[in-house]
Amino acid sequence: MTDPVRIQRLPHNPDLPLPTRATAHAAGYDVCSAEPDFVLAPGERRAVATGLAFELPEGMEMQVRPRSGLALKHGITLPNAPGTIDPDYRGELKVIMQNGGAEPVTFKRGERIAQLVFARFEAPTIVEASALGETARGAGGFGSTGR
Repeated sequence: MTDPVRIQRLPHNPDLPLPTRATAHAAGYDVCSAEPDFVLAPGERRAVATGLAFELPEGMEMQVRPRSGLALKHGITLPNAPGTIDPDYRGELKVIMQNGGAEPVTFKRGERIAQLVFARFEAPTIVEASALGETARGAGGFGSTGR
């Protein structure tokens, strides 16, 4: 069983649903806009308030990801996706949205704007080295492993 994630409603979100999974097997929890209705113009970026703050267990991050339907239908994306919310952050979750489409898109208060995926992470010790171990691949980068 996973440690619980505590969520605090902020004053401008007394009524919207908490993040929820659309199906029993969904990885992401949908999160809604707590802002009054707004229009996102083509090319425009905006940090959209959710009216929620989170307390994550130590060693857990919350990834903020785009919703595929908004991406396909309107070209709406999150330019820093996946955005990472660290376990020591206690401020409001704001979703950075961008309209990559050709038309303005209207968002209503309470509309689902992103999905949240929770993941455990490691925090290794970083050690400087004068040389690294060798592998068959070596320094081969982009496209070096073939098709």
